[in-house]
Amino acid sequence: MNMIQRPRRLRISSGMRDLVRETELSPRDFVYPIFVVPGEGIKEEIPSMPGCYHYSVDQVADLAREIAARGIPAVEVFGLPAYKDEIGSSAWDMTSPVQRAMTAIKEAVPQLLVIGDVCLCQYTTHGHCGELNDHYVDNDATLPHLVQTAVSQARAGADIIAPSDMMDGRIAAIRAGLDAEGFVNTSIMSYAVKYASGYYGPFRDAADSAPAFGDRRQYQMDPANVREALKEAALDVQEGADIIMVKPALAYLDVVRQVYDRTDRPIAVYNVSGEYAMVKAAAANGWIDEQRIVLETLTSMKRAGAKIIITYHAIDAAEWLSA
Repeated sequence: MNMIQRPRRLRISSGMRDLVRETELSPRDFVYPIFVVPGEGIKEEIPSMPGCYHYSVDQVADLAREIAARGIPAVEVFGLPAYKDEIGSSAWDMTSPVQRAMTAIKEAVPQLLVIGDVCLCQYTTHGHCGELNDHYVDNDATLPHLVQTAVSQARAGADIIAPSDMMDGRIAAIRAGLDAEGFVNTSIMSYAVKYASGYYGPFRDAADSAPAFGDRRQYQMDPANVREALKEAALDVQEGADIIMVKPALAYLDVVRQVYDRTDRPIAVYNVSGEYAMVKAAAANGWIDEQRIVLETLTSMKRAGAKIIITYHAIDAAEWLSA
């Protein structure tokens, strides 16, 4: 007698579904990105990213307390500088909003992990991620500036340094620079696999980091490539990266899985601004159930292999998961 196989038995009730669920999403998986700006008393919504704000440094301590109270373990700090120049020197200025915000967060909530984005695009007059030689981003000339930025952020209180510039050799250079200054316990979360993506548009509004000419395809990855991603991840592991990131997340879950399968480092993903903005726009028009879509999307990232999810949905998602 042929027995009918009935997988539906394990879906029959919410209790049963909870019992056998393979992937659990938690606020502990999230990192919340914040944008700091010069000035005082500022909390201004970013038009292309509803629900996200520019904050002045005096506002970040209260924000950090709210984030920690929701069970989110970490923030990543981005910022707009008070000045820009050709080499992006405000990126390592200890009086810049990013460094001051890091210190304020660690003083207010010492247990909250602070991640520092290391890149020069928002600090340069030309909007590219490194020093220019004519219209070419000079990889090797950029490395010392990235090291200076990383060390300044560690000095300000960053627990994790996250280079997002995609210069070759920057992980080894930053690791050596941090160690030389005594920051041997400061981790590196490498944006090892960062694609030249159209999903970054709203972030460039938020960080005022759009390039003044051309694009970033000479140093960010071609979206068509996956074997190159495995090479980039392997090189960054060899150079000393503690955590490997894939960015963007949603359109690259196949890449996340392949990187996860081939490295023993924790995998991070960045649920980027364009992914966020599309969900917010559809929800505002009543086309989708925002809560359901967000939690399904974030679960897909964890299911693909990500342990760390950097997402603008973090505060809302943490509230929904705790309900």
